[in-house]
Amino acid sequence: MPGYERYQRMAPLISTALGGSGGRGFGRGSTVSWSSDSRAVEFDSAGKRYRFDVGTKKLAEVTLSSSSGQGGRGRGGFGAPERGRQFASAVAPVGNHVAIYRDRNVWIGDSTGGGAIQITSDGSTPSRVKYGTASWVYGEELSQRTAMWWSPDGKKLAFYRFDESKVPDFYLTPRLTQLQDTLDIEAYPKSGVSNPIVDVLVYDLASKKTTRIDVRDGKPFDNSAVGHYVYHVGWSPDGKELTFLRTNRRQNVLEMAACNPDAGSCRVVLHEEWPTGWIEDDPAPPMVWLKDNNRFIWESERSGFRNYYLYDFKAGRLLNPITQGAFEVAGILRLDEGANTLYYMARDGENYLKLQLHRVGLDGKSDRRLTDPAFLHTVTLSPDAKYFVDVAETHDQAPVTRLMDANGKQVAELARTNLARFDELGLKKVEMYTYTAADGKTSLHGMIHYPSNFDPNSKYPVLVTVYGGPASASNTATERFTVPTALTEYGFIVLNLDSRATPGMGRRQLDALYLKLGQPEIDDMAEGVKALWSRPYIDKNRVGIFGTSYGGYTAVMELLRHPDVFAVASSASPPTDWRNYDTIYTERYMWIPQENKEGYDKGSAMTYVDDLRGRLMLYYGTADNNVHPSNAMQLIQALQRAGKSFDLQVGPDQGHSALNQQRMMEFFIEHLVIAGSSSKAN
Repeated sequence: MPGYERYQRMAPLISTALGGSGGRGFGRGSTVSWSSDSRAVEFDSAGKRYRFDVGTKKLAEVTLSSSSGQGGRGRGGFGAPERGRQFASAVAPVGNHVAIYRDRNVWIGDSTGGGAIQITSDGSTPSRVKYGTASWVYGEELSQRTAMWWSPDGKKLAFYRFDESKVPDFYLTPRLTQLQDTLDIEAYPKSGVSNPIVDVLVYDLASKKTTRIDVRDGKPFDNSAVGHYVYHVGWSPDGKELTFLRTNRRQNVLEMAACNPDAGSCRVVLHEEWPTGWIEDDPAPPMVWLKDNNRFIWESERSGFRNYYLYDFKAGRLLNPITQGAFEVAGILRLDEGANTLYYMARDGENYLKLQLHRVGLDGKSDRRLTDPAFLHTVTLSPDAKYFVDVAETHDQAPVTRLMDANGKQVAELARTNLARFDELGLKKVEMYTYTAADGKTSLHGMIHYPSNFDPNSKYPVLVTVYGGPASASNTATERFTVPTALTEYGFIVLNLDSRATPGMGRRQLDALYLKLGQPEIDDMAEGVKALWSRPYIDKNRVGIFGTSYGGYTAVMELLRHPDVFAVASSASPPTDWRNYDTIYTERYMWIPQENKEGYDKGSAMTYVDDLRGRLMLYYGTADNNVHPSNAMQLIQALQRAGKSFDLQVGPDQGHSALNQQRMMEFFIEHLVIAGSSSKAN
């Protein structure tokens, strides 16, 4: 096929484009490690390890075996639970015992699990009650990988109880490729149906007493109860109170609660509301405890922008805002209590994609930006906070690694990206451009990837790679130095597009999506393509789009809702109607279909099947327990009833997965290159 041979030759070469032909390349923050005395810093560059002595300002290569920060294994590797599941055991931090989830109940045994006693008894498959684990939707949408929590002294165990008796089951048939299939049954609450009833209990080892925590302050389990969802469970640093976050079903009210483990009563530590949208609760808002085990730093969007606040835990009150910017904070790097200082990253560069290092007092005073706003920065602070390693870059300016002092003044340049191989391959730097969203006022960013043999006098077909989900930066524009995607070598121009779903622009931009998934973000990305129509090398009649999961949804919705913009789409594992997806994710953005019928109808791909004019490739896995095959089946049925032609690929016994890339590119080449050339010839 046209472009295949060139892609096969260029793709492996493009992966070597940076720092691959001698000299020092570059290192980002994840490769940097400081000595404990802050006198030296090590970093990786072009496959080698270097050590810079701050005092002598000398740089030397070191062997990997002697470098600090090497080896070891991160958490969440071996033995991690499957997606949507929780660990089946929890080891007490003090004492010789372990909590075990077994047969839908909780047991406690010694450190080996031996001599285990059963502390709950009514968990069973017939009753649909279970302890010490979580409902699937909690694992998938609230990132709950644990369901049993020991107190710091190891004397009390908190654990979940779920009643799924009113949650409808969903059935999958795995092993369809075998002689005999099996049945996978999951209590899967889809938008608008009954949720599992959540409770938290505490078992006291000494008294052998179990206390039910009043997670809803005596209120019934209904949609309005703050405590409809209970997650991010843990203990206060002193172990005297059980803590958790709780929301109403609509997820526009969030509270942190602290509870007496002996009495079961709870108090509100903090309260958040966002009535015009949702409160982002996956993962839980970050918090950092101070050394007094009372004050903590809390992240909130209450001002319309993500900022940090200092709270008094015992008093349950706000002490003061720490940051007060009309920009988004983007992570805490260091809490220096001795200096009463917080170091954090923020989106306040020349655009919101360029992250900057800030230093501010815990009282909210003397906030200072320490980096150049013209660049995106990845920063690693020294242990004494007198220096930091800064990797500065933009989408088209390769990273430079420098040692900076505490006031942001350069001490030394450590590494500079070698672009000799990049240039030797003839690669073109990506281009960032701006366009106006469908609302006629919001400025958005797009990125253009050009093939290495780009000819501005030729016309090119275009591919858009997309995700598009709310508050997700996947496949959007970035200020990180970007090597063009190898897919361009097939003979395409490739785009990344922002929408009002893209994070970083403030809470009120995201509100545009509320109750309207499948509308504003789809319209915005179509505008991103239209903004390039005037360029002579863009063939506006040959534009394709592809994605998986929400990206698959975006792809099919673009093809159906904007047939004047998109001619071809590859849609893998798409949720085609939000009535088919789970409660926590869907209702966060769409509320329930009983009260937002218009939004659900307009967000359904089936609504627009009569408008299909282009070519559609649809893919799904038969064992997808996340976006169920019924999503694809409903779209297939609607297309067939409408008399529409489309292509279909099935992943037998595959879960939530993507279409094979070679098959996808074959599809795009067939309809955007071969068919496009034929139609022009005729």
